[in-house]
Amino acid sequence: MLILLPPSEGKTAPRRGKALDLAALSFPTLTETRARVLSHLVDLCRDDPTKAAETLGLGPKQLDLVERNADLLVAPTARADAVYTGVLYDALDAASLSSAAKRRATSRVAVASALFGLLSPADRIPAYRLSGDATLPGLGGLAAQWRPVLGEAVAERVGGGLLVDLRSGMYANLWRPAPADAGRVAGVRVLHEHAGKRKVVSHFNKATKGRIVRALLEAGATPRTPAALAEALRDLGWHVEVGEPGARGTELDVVVTEV
Repeated sequence: MLILLPPSEGKTAPRRGKALDLAALSFPTLTETRARVLSHLVDLCRDDPTKAAETLGLGPKQLDLVERNADLLVAPTARADAVYTGVLYDALDAASLSSAAKRRATSRVAVASALFGLLSPADRIPAYRLSGDATLPGLGGLAAQWRPVLGEAVAERVGGGLLVDLRSGMYANLWRPAPADAGRVAGVRVLHEHAGKRKVVSHFNKATKGRIVRALLEAGATPRTPAALAEALRDLGWHVEVGEPGARGTELDVVVTEV
């Protein structure tokens, strides 16, 4: 099983640590593309901060993020699961996982990244700012860079197991599984039910996904089909409804009434 997580816009900048080493990151088939995207981002932010801020969608009070990107090659690094912050990562709370669950996370969890493609939670990265919908001058849209290489990287890691895709739409657009693999792909949608009505609420969605990943890692669950994942989640206490299989996999609706 491989669980794909979205990154977070907010990140905690490491205060100390060695500089980025692309060759040391997981998913080594992505190294060449990582280097290319990184080079364009650093050059843009170093040489034309005004254009960089516009490209990255940053306001006048966020120019420190442009400076941060300009220094990515020399900035200190930390584990990816410590750099990424926000509701999902707070709920996952990787630092407090048991030793066994942390080991499972290293091989069963990957974070989608506009800059690095895919990351293991243990990979050491600097804090950066780059969204999946950015278009870098001289490089173009990021999807054109990542789509040709992410499929192979995912296939090598997931093998014949289940791919649990928890990415947000922006990062799902960087690469989607082929329809031929749809039977081994499960998505999860979190619905908040109140007064008999259901809707997707961002906070509930992110928090519940973080808790789901945490519970699966602690339980050591290894479902190999979407139906088996649904059963595993029910065993862990969630109300799960299974949708019809489609070209992009099977979507599971997890219905919650409180965060």
